[in-house]
Amino acid sequence: MPSQLAISLGQHSDKGRKALNQDFHGALIPREPQLSAKGIAVALADGISSSNVSHIASQASVGGFLQDYFSTSETWSVKKSAQRVLVATNAWLHAQTRQSQYRYDRERGYVCTFSALVLKSTTAHLFHVGDARIYRLRAGALEQLTQDHRVWVAQDTSYLGRALGINPHLEIDYQRVPLERGDAFVLATDGVYEFLEARTMAELIAAHAHDLDSAARALVEQAYANGSDDNLTVQVLRIDDLPEQGAGELIQQLTELPLPPILEPRARFDGYTIVRGLHSSSRSHVYLARDDDTGQTVVLKTPSLDLQHDRTYLERFLTEEWIARRIDSPHVLRPCMASRRRHYLYTVTEWVEGQTLAQWMIDHPHPELETVRGIVEQIARGLRAFHRLEMLHQDLRPNNVMIDGTGTVKIIDFGSARVAGLMEIGPQPLGEDILGTAQYTAPEYFLGECGTPRSDLFSLAVITYQMLGGSLPYGADVARARTRAQQARLHYRPLRDADRAIPAWIDDVLQKALQPDPNKRQADLSEFVYDLRHPSQAFLDRTRPPLIERNPAAFWRGVSLVLAVMVVVLLLR
Repeated sequence: MPSQLAISLGQHSDKGRKALNQDFHGALIPREPQLSAKGIAVALADGISSSNVSHIASQASVGGFLQDYFSTSETWSVKKSAQRVLVATNAWLHAQTRQSQYRYDRERGYVCTFSALVLKSTTAHLFHVGDARIYRLRAGALEQLTQDHRVWVAQDTSYLGRALGINPHLEIDYQRVPLERGDAFVLATDGVYEFLEARTMAELIAAHAHDLDSAARALVEQAYANGSDDNLTVQVLRIDDLPEQGAGELIQQLTELPLPPILEPRARFDGYTIVRGLHSSSRSHVYLARDDDTGQTVVLKTPSLDLQHDRTYLERFLTEEWIARRIDSPHVLRPCMASRRRHYLYTVTEWVEGQTLAQWMIDHPHPELETVRGIVEQIARGLRAFHRLEMLHQDLRPNNVMIDGTGTVKIIDFGSARVAGLMEIGPQPLGEDILGTAQYTAPEYFLGECGTPRSDLFSLAVITYQMLGGSLPYGADVARARTRAQQARLHYRPLRDADRAIPAWIDDVLQKALQPDPNKRQADLSEFVYDLRHPSQAFLDRTRPPLIERNPAAFWRGVSLVLAVMVVVLLLR
């Protein structure tokens, strides 16, 4: 069995010499598959002494984070998931203060510091605001990883510069730290670290390495003995084991399931009856089949036997179905959930009775602009479903878009998709330098850069151009432009040169979306879709006739008024 992330954890908190403990701490170690998908979370909050309700803020912050973080999408990165949760928590705490008797004194409201550690795969993700601290203990040396957000105005006078709930806008520190077996991390409030030297902390942890609860208790007791007058809370965790890079559920499936043979019509296979083959290539075989239990018509996709030892390809093959299960959109191909155990490696999706967009363009060489808009808007809605989950399709092309009998457009084939959440488990394999089809691939990929949602926008704009003009905007030049200088020389071919009744401003929209520099494209798919229906003000200003042509009478009245004013001014002089 592949190894997985494993830790030892010890925690201890005490009110110390204060009447109330305003600190709060917690940790959550989930089971698989969440352990691989979301990781382990450890959090610590410290209430501020000037507030009588700060302990409520501490408890709400830690409890809410541990619950809500694991409720976020598995496809989201750790950073996005945690920041979304913390922004929401900050807004709630700030609102509680504004609605309370402390609304004019924020340091007496629902305010606390917050520090969290999320361990996912072989990386530690740190989130920090306030003056609690996160340390790393490696090879006997204790290193402070966080920065105190405390502002000193005099030698003995300071205030908290940043905290949860203190402002409507949250500014939180984030950093990634690679993990090694044996690493230890310490989360501590100021009631502890201000009264212990780093060497003492390292020695106490080493002395109680067999029992980290005892180590945490020893740190608190020693800080108290050294005169700490604040609440004292410590969490100590040690990395006992790490997963292999890229290991996870997908790899386990690869080792457990054999590849199916070539399937013939009417063959019985794993509870399905093969109707006919739909597509066959050197990489995969696609079949139309009928589920023997439900009678449902489905599509089976199997890997090519020639690639049975290509782990990179098989990993992407399995990821395709994993992605489909997490996207809920009428414009994205739906998977068919397995009702029985599979004995071979294959995927099952819904059967879309229709034609690819590539075939549709052959059948409709001169579509109406409104028809093209309708297709583009549906594709954009499907792409937005990817982008909301921090996924990029990366291979949008006419053959990967289906149109069914009702005119509904669906995006298919996710074999090249990039998933931020999986990238954190381990680098996604790259079978080729360019995963998408060259003619539709955004120029930034040819420079070796990572894609963004604007990369999918570029591909959609190429398809839009092709539907309207019957050709590609740059021909095959995009694939040959491998430097920024070469890309800067790419020449957009205006649609208005074609023998088509297309408004001139459509060229402005497409030319912007097809800019080689992604920063010069529309900021979002919704902006591109909107622009396809509304000429920009810049275009209207550029093409608007002068006033003398639009309203000659108004023009000459204006001229006469100006001349009259000039005459009056001259007479007064």
